[in-house]
Amino acid sequence: MGQITAEDFQVIDNCLLIRLPEEIDHHGAGFICENADRHLVKEEVCNVVFDFENTRFMDSSGIGIIMGRYRKISCFGGRVYAIHADRQIQRILKVSGLNKIVEVL
Repeated sequence: MGQITAEDFQVIDNCLLIRLPEEIDHHGAGFICENADRHLVKEEVCNVVFDFENTRFMDSSGIGIIMGRYRKISCFGGRVYAIHADRQIQRILKVSGLNKIVEVL
């Protein structure tokens, strides 16, 4: 089970790409939030893209991570996207209502 590292945060053009770990729970949520927020402040980021390619489990702290970044980026007209989300992650996004504010590609 891989953990998220600083290399999993990349700014490409005006988007912050965050490659999420296999499991998103409260243990790693702080690291993800801190690094994402640091990039949002430091770089000229207009959008946030969460890459769920490796993610198999997400609890409510994952919802909090996404909501927090949405609140920050939407103040500046930015958008949040989710890519490579499997059925389980898509279901969590739908049940939580995040699919209304996060574009799932």
